[in-house]
Amino acid sequence: MSAGKWKTVLELGPIALFFAGYLLLRERTFNLAGTEYTGFIVITALFVPLMAASTFALWRLTGRLSRMQVVTLVLVVIFGGLTVWLNDERFFKMKPTLIYLIFGGILGFGLLRGESYLRLVMNEVVPLDAEGWMMLTRRLTALFFGLAILNEVVWRTMSTDAWVNFKTFGLTAAIFLFFVTQNRLFRDHGVED
Repeated sequence: MSAGKWKTVLELGPIALFFAGYLLLRERTFNLAGTEYTGFIVITALFVPLMAASTFALWRLTGRLSRMQVVTLVLVVIFGGLTVWLNDERFFKMKPTLIYLIFGGILGFGLLRGESYLRLVMNEVVPLDAEGWMMLTRRLTALFFGLAILNEVVWRTMSTDAWVNFKTFGLTAAIFLFFVTQNRLFRDHGVED
């Protein structure tokens, strides 16, 4: 398997395994050391080290990690750990909200300074002119804040099953669709590399 395919497996694999594990364990309750844990808590306990191992393997494969990957891992460890330790799934459900607020806040801070911090991390992948980077950064900042709000609404008003489906497919699809709809921006502001 090529390095690019391994990278994709390492980035998406833990999420796919979390979803599959949740489907297998969601109806079950486990009694460990006198404490009852739902399938969600157990799969979260398995997901945290899996995510850490996957991120470590990704670092070994590529020789580097993006800031986004590091922040995501730190939040998975913190909120996954709190979820298991306190036996409360709400902490893990809050994690996407905080990730999107952090990313939106960082990009928004850069915009207030008249800079595109997005350009610093994606310039190699998407060559755009300065105006294009500012437009994309404003749009992505709005998307991140919108997804943070949406995650809060979903986990607070819907079932865990609905949230897991939303987290696995809805958030991923929203980001994918966002970039698909930016085709005109990429065309009009793309620069030759």
